[in-house]
Amino acid sequence: MASLDAIAPERRRPIVRRLMLQDFRSYAALDLRIGGRLVVLCGENGAGKTNLLEALSLLAPGRGLRRAELAECARREGAGGFALSVEVEEDGETRHLGSGWSPADANGGAERRNRIDRAPVSSSRAFSDHVRVVWLTPTMDSLFSGPASERRRFLDRFVLAIDPSHGARVNAFERALRGRNRLLEEDRRNAAWLDAVEREAAELGVAVAAARLECVSRLEALIAAERDDASPFPWARLALEGEVEALAARGPALDAEDRYRALLRDNRSRDAAAGRTLIGPHVGDLAVWHGPKDAPAASASTGEQKALLVGLALAHARLVADMSRIVPIALFDEIAAHFDPRRRAALFDALGRLGGQVFVTGADPAAFADLAQRAETFEVSAETGVRTKAQA
Repeated sequence: MASLDAIAPERRRPIVRRLMLQDFRSYAALDLRIGGRLVVLCGENGAGKTNLLEALSLLAPGRGLRRAELAECARREGAGGFALSVEVEEDGETRHLGSGWSPADANGGAERRNRIDRAPVSSSRAFSDHVRVVWLTPTMDSLFSGPASERRRFLDRFVLAIDPSHGARVNAFERALRGRNRLLEEDRRNAAWLDAVEREAAELGVAVAAARLECVSRLEALIAAERDDASPFPWARLALEGEVEALAARGPALDAEDRYRALLRDNRSRDAAAGRTLIGPHVGDLAVWHGPKDAPAASASTGEQKALLVGLALAHARLVADMSRIVPIALFDEIAAHFDPRRRAALFDALGRLGGQVFVTGADPAAFADLAQRAETFEVSAETGVRTKAQA
């Protein structure tokens, strides 16, 4: 039997060749030309390195790597909006992807505009036909010991990278729950309306759970196929926990929807007393174990958790490439800061094997000394802007 790579379309490997910003975060204006597949952004804390990664992350569905409101991305001293544009080289051709935000004024409300080759598109999800973007940031370092909501958000970002419609389903499900909660607050509840909103919530909730389950299952299979107990980035074991997740895993979606709808109906009084819906994918959790140690990730040391997180991010990037046939652009913020030389060398080798364009940031130039011959290095400064190492 032929392998998947033998029968599937050739993987595309888009590369950002130019990044242009106007009034974005700390940048009044920037026109940065990029030549490398491995790009190092080095500079002091607060110089604007993460702002560059955030701009690139807005090419993905959702709100970018900081999860910021668009108004927060506009430069404080600017006119109130921002614009970003990238030139992406794709199979020898150049695509222009652009996004911008305008604040509310006398002519209308705040608005985000997106363009591909200067033609308007309805949303940033359209960019997914040309690029996929994955990232890892220092805010994720406490993922395994933090609240379940952070792990759900982390997993949803993984799902979005392979299924750009997932965010819309999650948002619609959350709106349905808010509508149900409002109805439960009423003294004289309208049973017909409750039935309708619970039907919608059940359909959407099962769809959300199923998408998460599929992502976890595929990621588990990829990790199992490539696991290496000697790797400095330990392999992870994953499971999705929750009542609706269990229903979605056991049988057909229609059966799961019926059973979830019955749970919602039977628990109206309890949910009304709690002031919120207590059952659903919005309270599920992603359980992660340190594979080689067969122990919960939360019990691992800080260094082990960081290495485990990097291993997951690398596996996810490979999964995105496998499923979308587009090798993702990977953004790793302050990735090498807490690794010893052995793990740093292994990390840089792993990033190179991803086969796509990778951006890494760091404050200490010495951490990237081994990449001198392999990477394009930019020095980022709040005073002088972004310059290549040769210019600096």
